[in-house]
Parts: sequence; C-alpha cells; structure tokens
Amino acid sequence: MGIKAFLSKPLAAWVHSQQQSWMERPAQAQQQVFKSIIGKAANTAFGKDHYFKDIQTPKEFAQAVPVRDYETLRPYFDRLKQGERDVLWPGLPLYFAKTSGTTSGTKYIPITQDSIPNHINGAKNALLNYIQETGRAQFLDGKLIFLSGSPVLEQISGINTGRLSGIVNHHVPAYLRTNQLPSYDTNCIEDWETKLDAIVQETLDQRMTLISGIPPWVQMYFDKIMARTGKQIKDVFPDFNLFVYGGVNFAPYRAKLYESIGRKIDSIETFPASEGFIAFQNTQEDPSLLLLADSGIFFEFIPAEEYHQPNPRRLTMAEVKTGVNYALIINSNAGLWGYSLGDTVKFTSLNPHKLVVSGRLKHFISAFGEHVIGEEVEGALQEAMKEFPEVAVTEFTVAPYVSQGDGASYHEWFIAFDTPPHEPERFAKALNLHLRRRNSYYDDLISGNILACLKVTALPPDAFQQYMKRQGKLGGQNKVPRLSNDRALAEGLLEVCSL
Repeated sequence: MGIKAFLSKPLAAWVHSQQQSWMERPAQAQQQVFKSIIGKAANTAFGKDHYFKDIQTPKEFAQAVPVRDYETLRPYFDRLKQGERDVLWPGLPLYFAKTSGTTSGTKYIPITQDSIPNHINGAKNALLNYIQETGRAQFLDGKLIFLSGSPVLEQISGINTGRLSGIVNHHVPAYLRTNQLPSYDTNCIEDWETKLDAIVQETLDQRMTLISGIPPWVQMYFDKIMARTGKQIKDVFPDFNLFVYGGVNFAPYRAKLYESIGRKIDSIETFPASEGFIAFQNTQEDPSLLLLADSGIFFEFIPAEEYHQPNPRRLTMAEVKTGVNYALIINSNAGLWGYSLGDTVKFTSLNPHKLVVSGRLKHFISAFGEHVIGEEVEGALQEAMKEFPEVAVTEFTVAPYVSQGDGASYHEWFIAFDTPPHEPERFAKALNLHLRRRNSYYDDLISGNILACLKVTALPPDAFQQYMKRQGKLGGQNKVPRLSNDRALAEGLLEVCSL
C-alpha cells in the first residue's frame, strides 16, 4: 500500500464520523444551515427585497420567497454579471459555472467563496466514504482519470467563468495532481473527439485505477480503447477497480459498460449540479444517494403533482415521505433562493435521508394526459432488457407520435442498439407492458384504445453521438433528454440518421 492510500484511511474515518453526526440529526443540521444562510444574506439586494431580517422559520421563508427557475431569477444574475456586489450573496461570486439550459440558453450559475467547498468536499467525501466502508484505498496510488470539460476560464466582469467540471479541476488537491489524467493541455482541447483521441493516447500505457465521468462519454472512451487494442478494458487496465459517475441514471448503460470492462467493478454514483453538490452513494450495498444535509444548502421539496399549482406545499427534510416524487428546491450559500433545480427525487429512506433521482420536471410525455416520467421509461427498459439478455443499448429517448387521422397515436422509442433484440416486435411488447405497469394513466390509454402499443425505432449505435455533435454538445457534461413532449429531438435524430 502506497503512502497516499495509507494516509487516506484516518482521514476517511474522521470524515465518516463527522458525516454520522449530521446523518443522525438531519432536521437540526438543516435548521442550522437555514439560519446561517438567511442571516448572512440579510443585507444583500435579494435579502432586502424579500425581508430576510424578518424571517425566522422555513414557513415564513416560503411565504416571502417564491419558487423560481433560472429565467425568473435572471434579473439578479444579470446584475452579478455586470459586476454589482451584494446582490444574492455578500460580495461577488468566485466563479460563474456556465451551463446549457433547455429553455434559458446559456446559464451562468454563481459559485461563491462559501459554496465552493460544497462542490469540492462532496466529491472528495464520496471517495473517502467508500474507503471507510470497504477499506479499499489502493486506487489512490494509481492514475485517476476525470473525463470533464475544459479548465480554461473566461472573464465576465472580472469573475472567472467556465464549465463546472473545468472549475472543479482547478481545485483538485495537490497530493492527487500527480495521479490525475488527462494532462492539463489535453483537458483544454475543446473538440470532444480530438480530446478523446488524445486521452486514449495518454492513458493506454498508464496504471489506471479510477475512471470518472458521465456513462455515455466513458463508453465512448472504452470503445476507442478497445478498437485500438482489440482487448477488453480489464486487460488494458488490470488495476481499474472503481468507476465514479453522475448526471444520468446508470442502469441503461450498465450492461454495456461492464461488458466492455469484462468484469464487474465497484461504482459510486454522485448527484452533482452547477447549482450544488446534492448527494452521493454512501454504501456499495444500496444504490440510493445520501442527501447532504450539512453542506451549505437548505432543501425544500414540492410534491411533483403540485408543482404547477398556485400555492404548492414546500416541505422540509423533516416533512418528506418515502415513495413520493418531489420537485427539488434549493436555497444556498451560493445565493440561490427558492431555486427550482428542475430535478424530481424520490426518497427511499428517511433514516438516513436517501433518495434516487426520478426525472426532470421538463422532461416528460403528457401529450395524451399520461405524464410519463424518466424513472418510468428507464425502469421499463431495464425490465425488458432482463427478458432479452442479448440486447445492449447505447442510448435512447422517447417522444409522442400524434396521429393526424391515420391510425392511433403512440409513444415512439428511439433506441440506439449496440446489439438489437432478436425479436423486435416481442421486445416492443415487453417494453409496453412494463411501462403500463409503471404508469396507470398510460395503461388506461392503452386499455381504452386511445393509444396504440409503443413503437421502437432502432437507430445506429452512434446516432445520439452524431446528433449531439451536430448540436455542439458532444462530450463533457452534456446529456440527452430521456423524454420530450414534442418531436423536436426525434426529428433531429431522424435527420442525422438520413444523412
């Protein structure tokens, strides 16, 4: 065991002890966060506009501060971009995390001196928690690869601005920098395919022990390595034993990734966002994620079915229940207030508070009143693939097809198969059955002959990669929406495949 692995164990034990203290009293931890951030922001422009000095409780806060998304908070963000101080949080942001929004164009999310530890410690503590649970720290003595965006930052009113993964890259602890790949110069390459070729070249002869990234882009990395070497990943990197990922549900990608690796390895799921590091998987025995109650974010939860109502309930961690879909609202030391993250979550445990990401508020199909969400289509696909073990899926999305009088309407699944089903029609029927079991409204529409059985449109394995490339969103932290309530993405895919 190397010196880094050896020294990590007492640190992991200390971090785990600290974690246990707030896990056992999440309501108190959240109340402390609430009082701290409200008090510190009282004299900001936002705090004065919303009478923070008079707020004592979360209920008073909910009455004073409406739920907003990026677009409705934009006037405050624009003031920050113009260099105005004390707008949402004391002083100026340390960074702007630049991210692509589906409705707001490019978004600029403030990261402050107070909030940057949330991003850094969330990822670091996920690894230390793993070491404490398993005793496996040897990965720290090998090479660690983080497939991320460019660390090159631009300036907006003197504030460093870039992709979150690029910003975080500047805060990798010094003791890990000698382990980190790719090199800084390679990481700065903007074109994803050129960058990926350079990463493969740099890593092929290295002792890789940990690989981190969004699953579909990690799969592209694996595909290039296997094409170059003719070997599975386990034979190229025999010491690779830990995969860290976030941003999308791993389930649709798991089978192909493990097939590429050639054996099962440990994995850690994380829930990072430009707005804050929300949760991480704290045990290999349970895939759900531990909500970070003591990390500068005060959480609120709106039952998903109430989200678009005039006065939805805004619940604290002490008030949530398991098995209910909630819209996730954050208030933080980055100066985000009543901010709708756009994700829906479902608690699997309240002792401790653990959750799964169940979907996106804007990613659903309800063209016929069914309101199918991401969790349901991903679960249906996962169950169908168990029945058809030969099937390997690269990527997929679902869109409605609204009949113009020629037959019934239906859901159309666009699936890029690495290995297609031997019996496509039976596979589509299995998908349809599992979706009906998950969504009673969809089941009623099928039973009432309002909708026809879903249709599967098979696409080439690289169809989504080509589509994302055409959109200028290949690689990095970009993700394909699981669901659309219109045909824009579907038509874009079909157009790419026809070229």
